[in-house]
Amino acid sequence: MRKEKKIYIQAAFLLFLVVGTILIIRQQQDMPYQHNEGFIFGTVYHATYQYDKDLNKEIVTELNKVDEEFSMFNKRSMVTAFNQGRQIEASKMFMNVLTLSQAINKETDGAFDITVAPLVNAWGFGFKHQQLPNRQQVDSLRALMGMQYIKVEHTGEKNIVKTDHKGLMLDFSAIAKGYGSDAVAAVMRRHDIKNYMIEIGGEIVTSGISEKRLPWKIGVTKPSDDSLSTNQNLQTVLNVTDRAMATSGNYRNFYYKNGKKLAHTIDPRTGYPVQHSLLSATVLAHSCAEADGYATAFMVLGIEKSKAVLDKHPELMAYFIYADKDGKTKVWYSPSLEKTLVK
Repeated sequence: MRKEKKIYIQAAFLLFLVVGTILIIRQQQDMPYQHNEGFIFGTVYHATYQYDKDLNKEIVTELNKVDEEFSMFNKRSMVTAFNQGRQIEASKMFMNVLTLSQAINKETDGAFDITVAPLVNAWGFGFKHQQLPNRQQVDSLRALMGMQYIKVEHTGEKNIVKTDHKGLMLDFSAIAKGYGSDAVAAVMRRHDIKNYMIEIGGEIVTSGISEKRLPWKIGVTKPSDDSLSTNQNLQTVLNVTDRAMATSGNYRNFYYKNGKKLAHTIDPRTGYPVQHSLLSATVLAHSCAEADGYATAFMVLGIEKSKAVLDKHPELMAYFIYADKDGKTKVWYSPSLEKTLVK
């Protein structure tokens, strides 16, 4: 009798688990997907997530926090204060991005450099647009740069960031959008949201599945001389789930001066815009800030040196679009990326 009662209790418990699981799955399937979009960091953000409430107000609050730390165009931002020659008490957010920037700088032999701002401005891709610099001017501006001049003092629980190097400026534009996507993804996780896609100016974080109950499908834009980004033809489409993705491409941001095409990627090691066969670099990583930073660095390094970095970092995956010696468009991608390609 006791044995039969035990079997009955076990069966009832199992039935409870099965019914509960079915109800949870049905509730998740019935829960709507929210769609938010807006303007931040000089570009557009999109957030798609499965939840029963609209979180756009919370998303905007988080994005404004990132803007107040890293925007060179925000007069009250932390980076503006540093660039005006003041020492700053860095927040956890600021230190996270600074530390990651230093790590990527080291791993790419200086190809990623957040002190490149004076050169970016001189070549006309920052908030100033001047005459093209000559060799002497480039050398003078390079003397203002150097991530080794960023000093961090740890006083108790405070992190004081300062420099004694006159003219040193920080420019987080090659990593801040990616970090912004990560910050919004953190909002999703705080609400225990499993299915979402966050995109800020092409920097993307995904989790779970889309409204179609399929992996998130993210397109890689085909390179073209289209500085206004009106041409959105796709080179390929990737299944991206529980990953972050960022793309950097010289075809996206350039201008012509005296008949010469100038790309927006500045090589901090030479002081000049890069000129090589790599047209775009798409990187998949665990965080969007990491993907963003490495994508920029790869555009500086070129395809062969980028492959060498990838060999040391198996956690990264990359999709490169380049021009061969005849000017024809070719692609190369990490072998581990094969399974994500939409055939």
